[in-house]
Amino acid sequence: MSLLAAEGLTLTFGGVHAVDNVSFSVEAGEVFSIIGPNGAGKTTLFNLISRIYDANSGSIQFEDNDISTVPTHRIAELGIARTFQNTELFEQETVLRNLLIGKHVHRQTNLLQEFLFLPSVRRQELAFRKEVEDIIDLLDLQHYRHQVIANLPYGIRKMVEVARALCIKPRLLLLDEPSSGLNPEETEDLSFQIEDINEELGTTVIMVEHDMNLVSQVSNRVMALADGKRLAIGTPQEIQQHPEVLKAYLGD
Repeated sequence: MSLLAAEGLTLTFGGVHAVDNVSFSVEAGEVFSIIGPNGAGKTTLFNLISRIYDANSGSIQFEDNDISTVPTHRIAELGIARTFQNTELFEQETVLRNLLIGKHVHRQTNLLQEFLFLPSVRRQELAFRKEVEDIIDLLDLQHYRHQVIANLPYGIRKMVEVARALCIKPRLLLLDEPSSGLNPEETEDLSFQIEDINEELGTTVIMVEHDMNLVSQVSNRVMALADGKRLAIGTPQEIQQHPEVLKAYLGD
């Protein structure tokens, strides 16, 4: 059974097919990358999976359950987390507080219990703090733990957003252009961190990415899109040599 399976996904904007009858599946434990030229429909596909958009037709199965009509706010509860091309963090809060916000979907206490700060609340807060500290250690963010997001360099902000997504304890992590804006050294570090996320946490990763070096380093399989359509699925090496993919990138 695939962890995620999309069948015949189609989405149009004013007659333009942003995603056109796209089908694919992702196995548990994979790093699966989606590539394509600008306007290929990569981020739109992410928005369909994370339920920001409703597809005109087609279906999405996650852990053998149809999530095609699940409300957006329930996606994190189901075990799907994502990052964005531009960081979406609380700029005036610290790294630690941003990560603790990611634990909200696992909160078991109610407002009255929290107001009275009962022992159950204290135990929960301690457990959340430990889990957040584990993520901070995994992604080497110890030095930035108490720093305000607005004061951090862009590369660190990108990694904090990944860390916050991981605090949801997702089974599926969607990374949208994670290397965008990073320098070569930061991108190299990112490749190791994606491998750690996949191997140490057992998290399945779907990544939209333009850096083919990064894609080749971390991906088990790659899907290439162009003009909203699926061109090919295969290993990074197969995709880089595929004639339709080369045509989409380089022209005739």
